[in-house]
Amino acid sequence: MNRKILAATAAAITGAGLVTAIALTPSASAGQPATAADQAQSEMLAAMSRDLKISPEQAKLRLASEQRAAITDNTLKKQLGTSYAGSWLDTTGTALTVAVTDAAQADLVRAAGATPKTVARSAAQLDAAKLALDAKSAKAPKTVPGWYTDVVTNSIVVLANAGGEAAAKSWAAESGVQADLVRVEASTEKPRALIDIIGGNAYTFGSGRCSIGFPVEGGFVTAGHCGTTGTRTSNPSGTVAGSSFPGNDYAWVRADAGNTPRALVNRYPGTVPVAGSTEAAVNSSVCRSGSTTGWHCGTILQKNTSVTYPEGTITGLTRTNVCAEPGDSGGSWITGDQAQGVTSGGSGNCTSGGTIYFQPITEILSVYNLRLMVTGNPPSSTTTTPTTTPTSPTTSNPPGGTWAPYTYYGSGATATYDGSTYRVIQPHTSMPGWEPPNVPALWELA
Repeated sequence: MNRKILAATAAAITGAGLVTAIALTPSASAGQPATAADQAQSEMLAAMSRDLKISPEQAKLRLASEQRAAITDNTLKKQLGTSYAGSWLDTTGTALTVAVTDAAQADLVRAAGATPKTVARSAAQLDAAKLALDAKSAKAPKTVPGWYTDVVTNSIVVLANAGGEAAAKSWAAESGVQADLVRVEASTEKPRALIDIIGGNAYTFGSGRCSIGFPVEGGFVTAGHCGTTGTRTSNPSGTVAGSSFPGNDYAWVRADAGNTPRALVNRYPGTVPVAGSTEAAVNSSVCRSGSTTGWHCGTILQKNTSVTYPEGTITGLTRTNVCAEPGDSGGSWITGDQAQGVTSGGSGNCTSGGTIYFQPITEILSVYNLRLMVTGNPPSSTTTTPTTTPTSPTTSNPPGGTWAPYTYYGSGATATYDGSTYRVIQPHTSMPGWEPPNVPALWELA
């Protein structure tokens, strides 16, 4: 979001770290001409108004509310620890609910300005159950297009195409997940990676075209199915320096000398500034930019979703009701001015609507040790070899700690490494090279 429009003019921080007041101020003084950033912000609000069926003023207020909710949720996630069971906004994007497994923590949630809900399972337990399904993804029936954690119902949802409900239940049972934890829902989704062999002005590789996700120092991030490591790209020219697909769906391109990454997302026309990568809550609004269909908005439906394409299963995606079409793959997802992820794939189109998934940005930045270009980062031409190369894996044991590779760490989990204690920010399965000090997007000092 343009910081000229959302100014924290009366921010009071409580002991819980809650921002209690954020005032909306005009972006330009009376009689002053609007800047390019103001124009881009206006166009973004217009797109939200169109797709969410709200007024531009309601869109502006919603973005402000969602920003406050993201700060509150991130603070409570740390304070609640293993009792944290996820959060979501209501359909208007104004009221935040935070689920807890310990009813005694309800007052803490209320004090932060959110509504508590006591549930049976923590976020870590839901994530562990979903991980069990992910481990059996190779045996998932073809009639199961995906599955995800649903914090609103405190369950794991398995999607099933017509006639596939019984097979879905049987597969879930074979994974070892408790039957009362799984809900099978009918679905018409038939997801596919959004890639098309057509011309365009985004970037091309071989005979294909995809969309740039977010600029990083030295290049940009995009979808993994848009090219394997070593693939050459054009407009901008570069080389895919790292790619993972299936399993994940992310990649980063090291741009050739002379290209200049900027903290901007195309609005078609105009641009939107990128100020950070704070993760938005379930039911937050989100807008997508892609080279085929341009700019479209909707809401975040669920996080930590697994989806099966013909090429294999992708885990850890975010599920939305925003439309997209082939060629939009790899494109940017943003809430306000906060980067959320890059387009993976999904079902439907921008005529009839659809269900589209994106790969969260934080994992991509962590895996490849990249620095997101944000407002305040001076743009620089890639005239030298970037220092943001992938972290080198290590097979050595952690010195004097409990952290271990190939281990699942859920929300609020802690581990020690080299004399320090760390707490999980983002649930994940550890890998060599992902030691807590090396991946600040996944771990923080406790």
